Amino acid sequence: MGHITKGNVFEDLGFSREESADLAMKVDLASDLRKFIDRLGLTQVKAAEFFDVPRPKISQIQSNRLEGISIEYLVRMLAKTGGKLTYRFRQPSKQAAQARVRRRAAA
Repeated sequence: MGHITKGNVFEDLGFSREESADLAMKVDLASDLRKFIDRLGLTQVKAAEFFDVPRPKISQIQSNRLEGISIEYLVRMLAKTGGKLTYRFRQPSKQAAQARVRRRAAA
């Protein structure tokens, strides 16, 4: 029987909601970069030249070692591809948002 996630594997691993959101976004952005590099058949050296970053950063991204790499850094790299970067945020229900505000105010 497989494990069912709550929607973010990082939360399941015990990270806070905020850190989980950051980690999940980094993984998604890095995955898009890897797909771009793979689709074009770029070596690490060629990818580093294209993105104007040090080759070790490409190695980190390709091996999903994203500590020390910010979301902003990944977004800037993706912008260089000429692709269209999209993002979305789904608002919680008003009731859920109000409950969260009350809980944080009480803490």
